[in-house]
Amino acid sequence: MLDRLPEYIDPLHLADKRGTLKGQIPLRSLDRLAKMLVNDAGAVSVDLFFGREGRLAKVEGRIETVLELECQNCLEAVKWPINCPIKLGIVSSIDQANRLPEDYEPLMVEEGKILLKNIIEDEILLILPAFPRHQHTCFVPKFDNNSLDTLANDEQSSPENPFSILAKLKNTGDL
Repeated sequence: MLDRLPEYIDPLHLADKRGTLKGQIPLRSLDRLAKMLVNDAGAVSVDLFFGREGRLAKVEGRIETVLELECQNCLEAVKWPINCPIKLGIVSSIDQANRLPEDYEPLMVEEGKILLKNIIEDEILLILPAFPRHQHTCFVPKFDNNSLDTLANDEQSSPENPFSILAKLKNTGDL
């Protein structure tokens, strides 16, 4: 087990050695995710186990963090807890990916080392909602009595006819 997470990993090598990775990755280092956050302070806790199940090389574990996303109703920050199990099958082709057991997602590895943060970032991006919102109703317009009276008066006055100018021109014969 490592105290500090490596930047690059070789998933097949780790699976052969039954390796474990446990540590934290700063949110600000996850470039694609950081663009979506209101605040990129904090870190993602990572706990991964690499191993083999027969011929299948696999990665299992969990990632945890709390993200600050922008609520799509009120545009304020909303805390979004992430506690995501990971279950990946390490594959090198689409054919192998299609043969994975149903409960495994494919982790495509051509050869050599890959960025660990990309695996973690992909998993987080897959579970994020398309439109994050507060659990409570946050987008309720607040009216006071004065604004309700103004609104009522505006509704009672008749709107100006946009063709009134044409009617005046027709009557004067300036067409």
